[in-house]
Amino acid sequence: MSSNVYSAGNGPSYMSTVKNRETGLRRPQSGRGALWAVIALLIVAAIVVAGIVPRRRARAALEERTNQLAIPTVSVVHPKLGAPQTEIILPGTIQAFTDSPIYARTNGYLKKWYADIGARVAKGELLAEIETPEVDQQLDQARADLNTAQANFDLSAITATRYEDLLKTDSVSKQDVDNAHGDYEAKKAMVASAQYNVKRLEELQSFEKIYAPFDGVITARNTDVGHLINSGAGGPATELFHIASIDTLRVYVNVPQQYSQSARPGIMADLTFQEFPGRRFQGKLVRTAEAIDIASRTLLVEVDVDNARREILPGAYTEVHLKVPQAAPTLILPASALIFHSEGLQVGVVHQGGRASLAKVALGHDFGSEVEVISGVSADDLVISNPPDSLIEGETVRIAASSNSNNAPAPPAARAE
Repeated sequence: MSSNVYSAGNGPSYMSTVKNRETGLRRPQSGRGALWAVIALLIVAAIVVAGIVPRRRARAALEERTNQLAIPTVSVVHPKLGAPQTEIILPGTIQAFTDSPIYARTNGYLKKWYADIGARVAKGELLAEIETPEVDQQLDQARADLNTAQANFDLSAITATRYEDLLKTDSVSKQDVDNAHGDYEAKKAMVASAQYNVKRLEELQSFEKIYAPFDGVITARNTDVGHLINSGAGGPATELFHIASIDTLRVYVNVPQQYSQSARPGIMADLTFQEFPGRRFQGKLVRTAEAIDIASRTLLVEVDVDNARREILPGAYTEVHLKVPQAAPTLILPASALIFHSEGLQVGVVHQGGRASLAKVALGHDFGSEVEVISGVSADDLVISNPPDSLIEGETVRIAASSNSNNAPAPPAARAE
């Protein structure tokens, strides 16, 4: 046998030696494979982690951004204190302080007129003359009747005196004396009646001349020479002249009920006209009707304005600027701050912590782009100037960095048509 073959009793066999050698050679190879496997797992894990973490971070950032966008950003303003007095603009029509039509008080024909339209006349100045032949004849007849009555009265007076003398000698009866006295008194009354009739016709004859009743301007002449004149004010056709006193003018204005307590005599008013751009004529409220008109719910007031230079014409349209004092301090807010809900008119107010609440408000004057608030907010409140429609009570809001709480302009004049 070969010397390389070992016996069982002397040591391991050849096959055992070969297996041991192969095993020794394979152990290092198995350790390297495990190492590479671990490295591969680590690489896969790193890849997985590198893909998941950015996603989670992006998701978290998206959620945070979404939450931020869910909070509305609003601009806020502080309510502005209203002016101590408010100017309201009301339409009005200029009227002469005294305005009167001139009618004839006797019948006849117009003989002559002395004043045409636009003429400035003084009180007592002759305007026209009327021919009244019938009145003249009636006056002559009345004077003749007066003379007759006077003659009869004189005779009755002599007769009554004689009868009284005859009664002393019992030449006439007492009855005859009483009859004579009765006739005397009757003739005396007839004389008085005739005298009054003469006076009446003389006064009627004096109406042949038409005089100006006051200082003023003739604004209309509705007659001419030869026109038949009817006495009285039976209709527009019988009006001879129209005269107006325009040194002082008056304007009647209907003030809405909400301003009626402030429209008191003594407050100042300015009048503006289209024909005088940029100019204001100063007037004064002098009286009120002291009653609200049921149909229009307005208070009728009178504003007088001096017109010594006679620049303003009666009948002109004007806008009256009344400066009425405020009864109580008010606040001014932009009209865009108002929220119209079924619960009523509200505004959004931002409190500490960014919580919004809805405050119910009561409005005063409407200035167009701004409104006057009587109650519901205070001057220190942060009011949302343009609230979103979805704003609810207790909602968290963010105040815009560019919000300016002092940007409210002064309120314009309120116009009450």
